[in-house]
Amino acid sequence: MSDVSASAPTSKSAMTGWPKGLARRLMPGLLTLAAMVVILLICGTIQPRIWSQGGMTLILSPIVALAIAAMAQMVMMSIGDIDLSIGFFVGMVTTLAATVLRDSPALGVMSLGGCVLAYTALGALVELRAVPSLIATLGASFIWLGVGLFVLPVPGGLGPDWLVSYTMWRAPLAIPTPLVTMVVAAALTWFVMQRTQLGVRFRTLGSNPVALVRAGGSLLRVRMLAYGTVGVLGVAAGLTLTAEIGGGDVNAVPGYTLTTIAAVILGGGMFTGGRAVAWGTLCGAITLGLLTVLLTLLKLSSNLQPAVQAFIVIAVLAGRLVVDRKARQ
Repeated sequence: MSDVSASAPTSKSAMTGWPKGLARRLMPGLLTLAAMVVILLICGTIQPRIWSQGGMTLILSPIVALAIAAMAQMVMMSIGDIDLSIGFFVGMVTTLAATVLRDSPALGVMSLGGCVLAYTALGALVELRAVPSLIATLGASFIWLGVGLFVLPVPGGLGPDWLVSYTMWRAPLAIPTPLVTMVVAAALTWFVMQRTQLGVRFRTLGSNPVALVRAGGSLLRVRMLAYGTVGVLGVAAGLTLTAEIGGGDVNAVPGYTLTTIAAVILGGGMFTGGRAVAWGTLCGAITLGLLTVLLTLLKLSSNLQPAVQAFIVIAVLAGRLVVDRKARQ
């Protein structure tokens, strides 16, 4: 009898097949992946042309910049901070790309490098002065907005030729070009966050900063590097958005701030830091982007679309909570 009782936990583990820790990490992302597939299938049923390379390119192109910006937010949240300025930062980059980068490439590259350095300095401010990231990034959002309006007061300009050329490129094997861009960005972010010492330090800063200090790490240096990484990804998102809209507009994507946070949470991230799920964040961003496509195909009033999107996101998050509870049991 005792032998049977002793073997019961092992049998239960064998039936589930996954360790509890692994299940808790993977299930939120898998749930979001399932939601993404369902939404895509519904869109394809309503409009079969979506399944062509051109159709997939059309619906995925507006999501590329969102996916990369969500990766930036994921890095920020992995250290336990939240970025409330990513939307205006991406918009500011579009103004620089559509004007300075096109007219004077060398000066444009320097200006984009300065944007990354500005983000890095913001990380130093948060660490040295103990300023909450919400306050620091909220204040920075007004700086990005002001710079963007100074560079390009009204939407306009023109993206560099090499950016425009990329939008015209067609990947082999009928693979949508936007999907290639998003997968490459997610793979690079995953490699940095999961397979490098730098990524380990980012996650340790978010989950256990005391352990990071005991291991000889510098809180200031790690936070500055994390913010610098966010700046690099933000610049990449701004360049892809410039290619998508064909010009610059600092107010192009103010909604990115909250949408990227939702994408990270849907993908398995946490507000408390210490976790970075790149593929889950990618699925979360694509899911949120496809929601807009679905609601448009359903001919839902644009006035109701935000409310319906919020309801669906809440439903998915509720499903994640249920899955998390079952994974802990």
